[in-house]
Amino acid sequence: MMENRGLIPILVTMMLVTGVCNTILNKYQDMQCVRDCDAANPKDRKLFEQPVIQTAQMFIGEMACWLVVGLSVLYQQFVVPRLGRESSPLFEGGYQPVHEDEDEREQALEDAHPRSPRKPAHDGEDRIRLRGWRIFLLAAPSCCDIAGTTLMNVGLLFVAASIYQMTRGALVLFVGLFSVIFLRRKLFLYQWSALFVVVLGVALVGLSGALFGGETGHELSHETGVDAQTTARTPEAVQTIIGVLLIAAAQIFTASQFVLEEWILENYAMDPLQVVGWEGIFGFSVTFIGMIILHFVVGNTDAGRYGYFDMKEGWREITTNRAVAISSILIMISIGGFNFFGLSVTRTVSATSRSTIDTCRTLFIWLVSLGLGWESFKWLQVAGFGLLVYGTFLFNDIVRPPLKACLPSERREGQVLLPEEPIEHI
Repeated sequence: MMENRGLIPILVTMMLVTGVCNTILNKYQDMQCVRDCDAANPKDRKLFEQPVIQTAQMFIGEMACWLVVGLSVLYQQFVVPRLGRESSPLFEGGYQPVHEDEDEREQALEDAHPRSPRKPAHDGEDRIRLRGWRIFLLAAPSCCDIAGTTLMNVGLLFVAASIYQMTRGALVLFVGLFSVIFLRRKLFLYQWSALFVVVLGVALVGLSGALFGGETGHELSHETGVDAQTTARTPEAVQTIIGVLLIAAAQIFTASQFVLEEWILENYAMDPLQVVGWEGIFGFSVTFIGMIILHFVVGNTDAGRYGYFDMKEGWREITTNRAVAISSILIMISIGGFNFFGLSVTRTVSATSRSTIDTCRTLFIWLVSLGLGWESFKWLQVAGFGLLVYGTFLFNDIVRPPLKACLPSERREGQVLLPEEPIEHI
């Protein structure tokens, strides 16, 4: 990964684009009818509800990163020697694998760009190559990703795409807390206030969904037969609240994933693309084994039929519904790109900056949802989004706190700098 500061805007832009596509595609997939589509009453039509399979296809997308790694290796072995190192665009800002001389190359880049915003790991000590048994360290963030993604996929069934993304703004709260606990970071008074603002914004977004949420077409229960006709439906407001709570709880696992990845990338040397690939292998392996066990324990029973753990039904829905199949392929592509660019941002800047960018893409998801007619404009939702953005920007020093006294003494007279940016002494 090139330590070129000019690449940061490109990484951020691609993280936003792939992140927006991933959320919109997942919501589009949840809206596809897979059973009883000819029913006169729209409430009797059954939509796609396979959050565990959606988690598995996410990891398949991450594993596809190995194709890019393989093509890059072939390019360097057979094409670069013919073109020459200086004439190859791959070495002028594109993807580069980490070589054995990674430490010497990083030192050369540091000498050439002394004002790089990224701090060397261990205050100048060399990082250890992540290989051998140490690769299993990546299984920890993968397991966090499994829990967080599955909970969010379930929550997305019951809320609009924008509410889903806005609720994910709680991520900065847990990333901040875990950074203090595990990475030994220090939070000032204004940053604790920012976390409170974020929580308030999430609460307003949840309240907006509960008061003005529309029909989602999904139901919490999965009764079949005669019982399904007599069972009372869960109120939409209750479903929205449950969805918001599930998404908010999932941010605990996502924050753990971000902090673990930052710690690993600070202490060990490996390309973000290979990190994504290994996380995809670990994540898919655990998810697939879990899917098989849950299918025979729950999904294969009468009570679990057509439910989240009915692996056979999920496979039938994907293979027989063209829209679901195509969206699955697109989700795999978008999630692979999103995780690569997200990890690149984590390695180049920090985990807190990654969580800030992840919150900001909410605006684009909301605009796309409005343009597609999936939801209507709500002022309460806008107010919640405004608090989320202000809280995350304040936490990451992008805007100044309203009271100067909230700043630490060394920052009251100077400029507030972006995270990880060194202070120049003149």
